Amino acid sequence: MQDHKKISPITWIPTAYFAMGLPFVAISLASVIMFADLGIDEASITFWTSLLILPYSIKPLWSPLLELYYTKKHFALVCQMLSGICFGLIAFLLPVPDFFAFAIAIMAVITISGATNDIATDGIYLTAIDKKTQAQYIGWQGAFYNLAKVLVNGGLVYLAGALITHFKAEDPENAAKYAWMIIMGIIASVMIGVAIYHWFFLPTGSKNEESPASFGSAMVSLLDVFKDFFTKKHIWLYILFILCYRLTEGFAVKMVPLFLKAPVDMGGLGLSNESIGLIYGTLGTIAFIVGSILGGYFIAHFGLKKVLFTLVCIFNIPFVIYLLFAQCQPDSITLIAVGLVTEYFCYGFGFVGLTLFMMQQVAPGKHPMAHYAFASGIMNLGFMLPGMISGYVYQHTGYELFFTIALVMSVPAFILAATIPFTHPSDNSQSKS
Repeated sequence: MQDHKKISPITWIPTAYFAMGLPFVAISLASVIMFADLGIDEASITFWTSLLILPYSIKPLWSPLLELYYTKKHFALVCQMLSGICFGLIAFLLPVPDFFAFAIAIMAVITISGATNDIATDGIYLTAIDKKTQAQYIGWQGAFYNLAKVLVNGGLVYLAGALITHFKAEDPENAAKYAWMIIMGIIASVMIGVAIYHWFFLPTGSKNEESPASFGSAMVSLLDVFKDFFTKKHIWLYILFILCYRLTEGFAVKMVPLFLKAPVDMGGLGLSNESIGLIYGTLGTIAFIVGSILGGYFIAHFGLKKVLFTLVCIFNIPFVIYLLFAQCQPDSITLIAVGLVTEYFCYGFGFVGLTLFMMQQVAPGKHPMAHYAFASGIMNLGFMLPGMISGYVYQHTGYELFFTIALVMSVPAFILAATIPFTHPSDNSQSKS
């Protein structure tokens, strides 16, 4: 076991959480643009890239097993290296005729590996440093996780567009394949490089005092955690609220980059990859971070119970921007940028409301960490399931009706936010359960 005191948190927390965000962003966001560039239809893109995030929803099912074998560092290193190798395989397989099937299969391995890396990394964070240090570095987690989004969905998408333009001069038919082979190769190199770096700097992580001693005890412990979760007061109402909170986002978010890319004569905005990378991937992500920070202060000042309905409105209503864009199809890049940045700011501002609701109303009890993980998994399902059908709906409706349907899907969240009881006190409110 390493002496954790000899390893400064600043040497591994930023890179560990960057490595946590990179595979998720590459598959859930950047791959949507990649497959569109390579000629895959919208229904297939949205279905498979949504389904691929399932391991992030069900990762609590195998999290107890990571306490039984080897160390958390071993799992993190293996998963990061495996993800890097898999991204490299995708790069090599893009030129083959059935590249889409191969890419989806390999991405499934990456998401399982990425979800396992999440468990191991969080475990190291919770056991390798004390609570005071955890509080000091909590901001670094989110900052570097979102830095991965800026790099991949911003910088690399921008670079992909520039490379496509470059290769079109020599081989227009294969320009997109060459460009995305390079992008996947860059992601592979970064993941492998981070894994090698962590071999030297990542703490081992210690075993929790209540960790199971055998596979059987791990399963018994998991069943006990499940039973306690599903017998909590108001839990089914809370589950419904968690699922509904992100319905509109999950339904719309996969289609947004496709809408931005689509030619004007097909109802889209006709943006280049460079513009999408700069506005949607970079400026949008920065707006999301700023919105998240300000949303946290807003809740801290008024209390979650008082502002929950307001947060649901801030989170969902700005999706009307996409409906207006679909109706008007503006050609002003400035206007489009203002709209996208505004929506992303509101997205970040409202998203923290759901996060804190899960922390304050769902997680408290005998197993707060496990129950928060369950709630996060349910939240991801609320994002994943509507995304799987979004492409099929679009193909039968067009963008204008599609974004209208997305707004209608937000209604249940408004109703639940206005009526949902609180079991536990929020920051500045008392329970009235």
